[in-house]
Amino acid sequence: MTEHKHTNNLINETSPYLLHHAHNPVNWYAWGDESLKKSKEQDKPILISIGYSACHWCHVMERESFEDEATAQLMNEYFINIKIDREERPDLDHIYMDAVQAITGSGGWPLNVFLTPDLKPFFGGTYFPPVKAFNRNSWKEVLVAVARAYKERRDEISAQAETLIRHLLNANNFNLGNDRGSVDQQLANNIAETLMNHADKEWGGSGRRLNFRKLFQ
Repeated sequence: MTEHKHTNNLINETSPYLLHHAHNPVNWYAWGDESLKKSKEQDKPILISIGYSACHWCHVMERESFEDEATAQLMNEYFINIKIDREERPDLDHIYMDAVQAITGSGGWPLNVFLTPDLKPFFGGTYFPPVKAFNRNSWKEVLVAVARAYKERRDEISAQAETLIRHLLNANNFNLGNDRGSVDQQLANNIAETLMNHADKEWGGSGRRLNFRKLFQ
């Protein structure tokens, strides 16, 4: 029997993709009441990472970052970390993919999204390397910068997040916290259009409230 140094909350899941991450040093949770409640209780932003079993770059980022203890320490200290299998929760994948595409101008997997404790996205991206490369900041740089901004510029992040999802909150029959909700195509199109109208497509972020370029300087 194989002995593992680390075991996290995903060990109780049934998804093969989630179980694959059950022995990462990252303290992963599945999407659900427990993880969402912890974010509010501990006043930590949520980091959602969405992928699937056949995703090449998902496995690359796991090997480079999610299996690295120093990186996991940063993630565990500053965030409530939630792993989602896009094949198990296509509804959540659709919502947050629209947000990241609007914020960054591109999408893909792994999909990494930062949310306020009330589930409002404010920053995100796809694959981040372990060291700065490919004109991308390293995953550690992103973690530290987002954590610092959340601590020191909370009002700006809250205002930006509110702008990003104002249409969602006003739309009927839509709730980011709905455990098994679905989104129709027209609403998804409206979401994407609203986010795109407020997005800084070069550096990420919304409007002029929070310039994410400054986070990495």
